[in-house]
Amino acid sequence: MSAPRTAAAPPVARIGDIDVLRGCALLGILLINAQLMAGPAVAHGGGAGSGLADRGAAWATTALVSGKFYLLFSFLLGYGFTVQRRSAERAGVAFAARHLRRTAALFVLGLVHAVLLFPGDILMTYAALGLVLFALRDVRPRRLLRIAAVLLVSLAALLLAYGLLALALERTQGLAAPAADTGAAYRGGPGSVVRTNIELLPRFLGANVLHSADLLAALLTGLAAGKRRVLAGPGPRPVLLRRVVALGLPLGLAGGAFMAVCTHGPLEGGWFFVGQAAGVLTAPALTAAYACGVLLLVRVPAGRGIGATLAPAGRMSLTNYLAQSLALALVFTGYGLGLYGRLGTTTVLLGCLFLYAAQLALSTLLSRHRRSGPAEFLLRAATRGGLPRRARWTPGTHHS
Repeated sequence: MSAPRTAAAPPVARIGDIDVLRGCALLGILLINAQLMAGPAVAHGGGAGSGLADRGAAWATTALVSGKFYLLFSFLLGYGFTVQRRSAERAGVAFAARHLRRTAALFVLGLVHAVLLFPGDILMTYAALGLVLFALRDVRPRRLLRIAAVLLVSLAALLLAYGLLALALERTQGLAAPAADTGAAYRGGPGSVVRTNIELLPRFLGANVLHSADLLAALLTGLAAGKRRVLAGPGPRPVLLRRVVALGLPLGLAGGAFMAVCTHGPLEGGWFFVGQAAGVLTAPALTAAYACGVLLLVRVPAGRGIGATLAPAGRMSLTNYLAQSLALALVFTGYGLGLYGRLGTTTVLLGCLFLYAAQLALSTLLSRHRRSGPAEFLLRAATRGGLPRRARWTPGTHHS
């Protein structure tokens, strides 16, 4: 099935809503990755000197953040795929070659990121799923949404079946715990950090493969939305945005709370996977509610300043994602302070807020002089097969 032709579409400036939502997603991604890089106990409210506040922070992060913001980022990547395709068609260049170069560069960048900084890298997974996205580029939006729904239901059914089996067999352990010497290895020298990243990489890749189903579902939903230009022009009507918030927020919060109960107790063991199944089905609702809530906020006069603050960080989302990993590695590994396993959950999350605020400020400053960050510059060069022309970014002239 083929989609309507897009080559005749008039040139459009980069869509501001995409940048705002990417900037918002960076915070959620940071909160989750920081807990993983700080040590396994942190995500469960443990760690040095942990108390009720740490357990509450871990519970809230699982309920409100876990599994939500990677979905938002995936949706935006799927939407951006259509923007890039139209850009290639307007320029009269082969989109297939551009996209393949882009995915290859993203994979290499992700591999370097995983080995040097964080084995939980998501860029390699996005590169692989980008090939699937390309294969489905001409499928009509309605069919894309059906495929996305099948992917979500299938993953949820798999997790639910495993969880029920674990309960029937009275298994008491959810996920495998990291080796006891992981902390010492991460607090060692740079060589020890790299070796540990390589050792843990297969485990993280396995988790990414499992959850590639819901990531792909979000990518396909974004592709469908991009085909319909949902975020183009004035964007969705406020009445529609409010409706999504009203419907998605209670459903998503209920699913997130159940997932947190199954992760942190009192339900444990096989209930972990039952909670994950519920999370897979309800996280898209909360993600959509978050996104629509942000779009409503930045459309009112009091919220426009927030949008203006988030957008520069969103335009440099790849640079900021990598910079987050670098900063966290300097704090938690032998690259710097070596605080792996030595901080509580609340301390880690508060540190994330300071880091995110710094990224927003630096992104705003950099956007006054450059149209993108260094990682975006390199990725664009690889995508186009050569170094792009250096130019200052000015509102209304920045294109994908």
